[in-house]
Amino acid sequence: MTETMSEPVAAGAVRLERRNDGVGILWLDVPGQRVNTLSPAMFDEFAARLNEVLRDRTVRGIVIASAKPDGFIAGADLHVLEEIDGATEAAQLSQRGNELLLRLDRAPKPVVAAVHGAALGGGLEVALACDHIVASDDPSTVLGLPEVMLGLLPGAGGTQRLPRRVGLIAALPLLLTGKKVRARKAKRLGLVDTVTSPGGIADTAARLALQLAQSGTKTRRRSWLRRLTELGPGRRLVLKRAREEVQRKSRGLYPAPLAILDCVETGLSQGLEAGLARESKEFGALVVSPQASSLIRLFHWQNELKKDEDDAAPLPVQRLGVLGAGFMGAGIASVSVGSGPVVVRDLTDDSLSSAARTVADGLKKQRRSGALTAIEADRRWHRLQLTTDVAAIRGCDMVIEAVFEDLELKRKVLAEAEAELAADAVFATNTSALPIADIAKEAKHPERVLGMHYFSPVPKMPLLELVAAKQTAPWAIATARAVGIAQGKTVIVVGDGPGFYTTRILAPFLNEAVVLVEEGARIEDVDRALRDFGYPVGPLALIDEIGLDVGAHVARDLGAKFAERGTAPSDALPKLFAAGYAGRKNQQGFYRYPPPGKKARKEPNDSVYAHTGGAPRRHFAREDVQDRLALLMVNEAVRCLEEGILRCPRDGDIGAVMGLGFPPLLGGPFRYLDQRGAGAVRDRLEQLAQAHGTRFTPANLLVEHANEQRAFYPS
Repeated sequence: MTETMSEPVAAGAVRLERRNDGVGILWLDVPGQRVNTLSPAMFDEFAARLNEVLRDRTVRGIVIASAKPDGFIAGADLHVLEEIDGATEAAQLSQRGNELLLRLDRAPKPVVAAVHGAALGGGLEVALACDHIVASDDPSTVLGLPEVMLGLLPGAGGTQRLPRRVGLIAALPLLLTGKKVRARKAKRLGLVDTVTSPGGIADTAARLALQLAQSGTKTRRRSWLRRLTELGPGRRLVLKRAREEVQRKSRGLYPAPLAILDCVETGLSQGLEAGLARESKEFGALVVSPQASSLIRLFHWQNELKKDEDDAAPLPVQRLGVLGAGFMGAGIASVSVGSGPVVVRDLTDDSLSSAARTVADGLKKQRRSGALTAIEADRRWHRLQLTTDVAAIRGCDMVIEAVFEDLELKRKVLAEAEAELAADAVFATNTSALPIADIAKEAKHPERVLGMHYFSPVPKMPLLELVAAKQTAPWAIATARAVGIAQGKTVIVVGDGPGFYTTRILAPFLNEAVVLVEEGARIEDVDRALRDFGYPVGPLALIDEIGLDVGAHVARDLGAKFAERGTAPSDALPKLFAAGYAGRKNQQGFYRYPPPGKKARKEPNDSVYAHTGGAPRRHFAREDVQDRLALLMVNEAVRCLEEGILRCPRDGDIGAVMGLGFPPLLGGPFRYLDQRGAGAVRDRLEQLAQAHGTRFTPANLLVEHANEQRAFYPS
């Protein structure tokens, strides 16, 4: 190993180490933080250390590395952005970063980035300004520019240097989706130059820096495809198609993707400095946009929920049981084998075999992506135990029941499990609508029974709705929440009742979509209006995805709740299901779907109209359709807060956005209420109630906030 000599220059975020071999290493280590983040203070320190190493004639090569054990740079400090007063100040912050990285980019000495752990946002932009990127082949090493997911764009040269490094075609998906890649894929893309082991990555980078210094060249070879897409005709065609796709998917509601394309086009047509200037200007405008404000707040809330304190300490769960090996049970097992042994019990070997394939396929996918090593994937596979014997759950600290949504069946499974489990083992039921108190009515230990409402498909959906009945013990809630977090979920804790929170606010939303069809609205018009509002999927298409049988089942379960207000749900879904319409599962629902394996678009299923009253089709104003559905969801969310189903508006917003697709740019039902104004929403609901019935009557709490001109969040 090369003998080194360290000379600490400052006790701040950047330390310069001068090695005897002629390499200067800039060690990044923001004090008091688990990860490195970029801020104006760090810019200043970095600039000072860079000046020193550039002036030092004994230094022939430069390495940028992190002193944090598992992270390079996690991105910009979002709190700094939130304190910015206006677009001009935000643009100036971007300009500062660009000026610094231009100096790094144009340094006369070769610069190598040693990336281990996350290099995201500004972290990747720092690496992109280097001549060579070496990354560790470790699951923790991910590279990406996720700013677009926060309503922003990369503000330190990312829109300029990424296309130049990997080519326009490879760069646009990373810029426009915020997708992260691991080291080996980054190497295939040309984003990373060298992949190595985590141990001694700074030494590896130092050797590469010296090799570059000795060769006297810093120029990267460009592929023919990169050169082609940088030429005018090819570039214009690629960008034109990208704009069309962005408009189709975002419907013009999110300004960041289009701004990214503008910056890329400016840089490729007018040069790097013009592109950087455009980038800073667009960055400034986006930082103060309402979309970014909502998305950044949602990001903070997700982090807060990981740190929420419970009323009791969780019990350790060393062995987990899953009862039911169907689609949901297999998904729950898939996200659980990372934490310890999992016992999956079902009545049939066929179901168990199907669950085993689901888990195996998930592990294979993670291994191929680099998220798991082969050894870790094998370890997790061997943690899975499949059985038809209920006695196998003995010794489990917690079981999650995932059988069919039937009250008597769930009670039976609970009784069987209680006969085998210790008195302090937690029993969780995966249900979307059945009250937990009803399921636990005959339980020996109702204090350990709660709900864990997973969303389908379990491995992909980020939300877990934890349902605590009045009798559920705090330690059981804390234990289940810890399990959910270990599964990678964002967990909200809600109170018990029909539909809990998410299903309860979704039901009137979907019901109103069906009512509109009964009144004469066209299927595609209803769905288009809500997608134009910001929902990722139209409500009628969503019913098809859920299944008309499930929709009819939920409508029945929640019917009594809504009948209390004189607003019985539509009976169209049970009728349609009885007539053979099941949704996507049999290619017949509100839409007709192509047979499996055939590439074709779904088409509105006009035959549905005969089963929904047969009213002549007519036009409905888009804003009326949007208000009738979205405000019903918002109003029901307020009722849930009023009744104590929700602990706070934050949980309601996270649940609606992450579980139901409420438009993220609006921040959730309660943030939307604050933006639109409680008084304006109250008045609109009263208009709708007069025109369409008492289901639109404003919630009492909403009326209180409107009368007092009070927001749900402090300003």
